[in-house]
Amino acid sequence: MLRLRRKRLLALAGLATAAFAAAAALVPAASTAAPARTEAASGKVVGYFTDWGVYDRNYHVKNIETSGSATKLTHLNYAFGNVTGGGCAIGDAWADYQKTYDAAGSVDGVADTWDQPLAGSFNQLKKLKAKHPGLKIIWSFGGWTWSGGFGQAAKNPQAFADSCYNLVNDKRWAGLFDGIDLDWEYPNACGLSCDTSGPDAVKKLLAAVRAKFGSSKLVTAAITADGSNGGKLDAADYAGAAQYVDWYNVMTYDYFGAWAAQGPTAPHSPLTSYNGLPTQGFYSDAAIQKLKSKGVPASKLLLGIGFYGRGWTGVTQSAPGGTATGPAPGKYEQGIEDYKILKTSCPATGTVAGTAYAKCGANWWSYDTPSTIAGKTAYARSQGLGGTFFWELSGDTSNGELITALAK
Repeated sequence: MLRLRRKRLLALAGLATAAFAAAAALVPAASTAAPARTEAASGKVVGYFTDWGVYDRNYHVKNIETSGSATKLTHLNYAFGNVTGGGCAIGDAWADYQKTYDAAGSVDGVADTWDQPLAGSFNQLKKLKAKHPGLKIIWSFGGWTWSGGFGQAAKNPQAFADSCYNLVNDKRWAGLFDGIDLDWEYPNACGLSCDTSGPDAVKKLLAAVRAKFGSSKLVTAAITADGSNGGKLDAADYAGAAQYVDWYNVMTYDYFGAWAAQGPTAPHSPLTSYNGLPTQGFYSDAAIQKLKSKGVPASKLLLGIGFYGRGWTGVTQSAPGGTATGPAPGKYEQGIEDYKILKTSCPATGTVAGTAYAKCGANWWSYDTPSTIAGKTAYARSQGLGGTFFWELSGDTSNGELITALAK
């Protein structure tokens, strides 16, 4: 992908337009502030917001508010900042802090002015935090396309940490970000490109970032969920690095998809193993158990949920394991589709390994539903995990159907 953390994507995706409500009169912040969401019941609920979503997807910070998602999130990850030249850099200046919003598009109903010092999604996020003081916002760096920069960063961890600290705390948006998230796909292993930084590189990098940011800021990392023997989780010292992070976002999705054009069809986010699983260790519980066995505290592990499906076409078999002829058509990219579209275009016809699948015509899709999400959150609680996270907000329905299931 071009900054998407969904593995193997090579192009930006889009989301259908969400209509904005009429501008509301500005009232004092104290009267509009929502109570902080607590983590006691379901743990952390962390959602990704993509900077490129303001383009084709037409998904803006205001949609987080109008969908009701803001009251259900404990943390929001803003994706992505770039990793280049050994340091952190802006991902998209126009979307991040230059784009101006009219009153109808603004979180608080107040239009931007041409001469204000900060605009874009950053300014809208500041307004969202004013409404929801308990919401923490984390800037995520890297992702599928920009992970290639981490190899250079690992050569001088202190310089990298200094660069990131200065950018996250830039005076133009001072106070907005509560921490930093590093999305390295993958340390000492192959992603879009192959990295040979060594098994201890991620530990050294996160140690430097923690030392620079201190204990008052959050430091998190999105990591592989490859639970296979000798796989990506065994290629780097995630256990040793765990002491420096508040938690890991374990990317327990994208295990299978139409990059294997002829199939076999398989759920892209299986919670457990099942008869016919195409690759050993490619399921969520395998990754969680491997990380726990390495000594990573369960409370520092968040289970990943995809707010999208992956699919094939040319499929004749309803159950998983069928052959295919290629990726199913998608609105913005072949082989992938948002939940909000799939729930009506190809409703679920069965479940396997704790997730749903659907056969409609020649197309076969797998995705999570409110029902399967309930099962996954129950699993997270039973394992003592720190909570859940999801990729990403724009895939949900306009009334936040999936995040509601996560936050229950």
